[in-house]
Amino acid sequence: MSRPEEELLGILKKHGVDFTASLPCEKIKTLLEMAAASFHHLPLTREEEGVGICAGAALAGRRPAMFVQSSGIGNMINALLSLTQFYELPLAIFVSQRGIYKEKIEAQFPMGKRLPAMLISAGITYTEIHTPGNLTVVDRELPQVYEKNRVHAFLMSPAVWEGSDCGSPDSIGTGLLADCGLKNSATTDSRESCIVHPASPPVFTRYEIIKFIAPYLEGKVVVSNLGWPSKELYAIKHQPSNFYMLGSMGMATPIGLGIALTSKKEVVVIDGDGSLLMNPGTLATAAFASPRNLTIIAIDNGAYGSTGNQPTLAASCVDLEQVAQGFGFKNTVKVAGEQELIEVMKRPREGLTFIHVLAVPGNKDVPNIPVHHLEIKKQVQEFLRK
Repeated sequence: MSRPEEELLGILKKHGVDFTASLPCEKIKTLLEMAAASFHHLPLTREEEGVGICAGAALAGRRPAMFVQSSGIGNMINALLSLTQFYELPLAIFVSQRGIYKEKIEAQFPMGKRLPAMLISAGITYTEIHTPGNLTVVDRELPQVYEKNRVHAFLMSPAVWEGSDCGSPDSIGTGLLADCGLKNSATTDSRESCIVHPASPPVFTRYEIIKFIAPYLEGKVVVSNLGWPSKELYAIKHQPSNFYMLGSMGMATPIGLGIALTSKKEVVVIDGDGSLLMNPGTLATAAFASPRNLTIIAIDNGAYGSTGNQPTLAASCVDLEQVAQGFGFKNTVKVAGEQELIEVMKRPREGLTFIHVLAVPGNKDVPNIPVHHLEIKKQVQEFLRK
């Protein structure tokens, strides 16, 4: 019987880890569910903020650990060097090592392959974990993190979790699996204190919403959020002016803003709640620049749809329309139904617009995008030159 998630968390408990934080990765979704029920656990919107939060926890005497994927290290380097290492604070980082083992997403390759060299250059020690049997290395190295106030990264291959008997949650909100003997109680109390935004209840999935708006995307530059949103858009409404993101979470709205500021074309961004929460400051920049040719459609299903439907904070206490208004957007609207969404899409644009579309979690089983990433870029560039 193989239970690597249970074994790893047992090692963390053994060595006194008492505060954890994470951003989702599909390869470790079961581990993250279990960590949320086993520790004082905080879901993050961006890896860099987790470095600061864990630094504060360490200052308060806690033994923090973070769970991220390879790409997340790129968002953490400066904070790790100028904060955690500079002040000699302890932090164990468990990295889901993407781009190496059975990877299907090409955008994960560059960071995955260069990560060890980057860590060496940054002076961050690391250990590679390739199989469940290698977890004993964590047991050996982890005490040094807290006894000597070090930053140490444990690079964990997806092979570690293959064949695990801990299973995997099938949907949002299922909590921990009963067969791992854990109960989900991680954030119930804190969510009860949140103010849930008033709106009509969501009815449709992201795929259905994209079908509704597809006729109104014709001839426009469309920047689509990474993962399933891009695949669903390709299946529904492929056109040369679509920029399908294959990596770089949180960058959909920044890319769209850059195009809108440097082109006369009408630009539509199809973004998501998880992505916007990761980089919300871009909304302030967009409101300040206020390009009249930019529309941001935030499809909010309260979940990280591409990594296992883990809940985002938009599922409980964040109203993205109010966030946009707070950053300075004058034209905002919240919709959930088909007809109201269509009416909004038909309406003439009055400058920079933020459309908050409430959705239910779920991904449509559609194929991967069969277009090379450089060809995607070329097609959009050619459209913009016309």
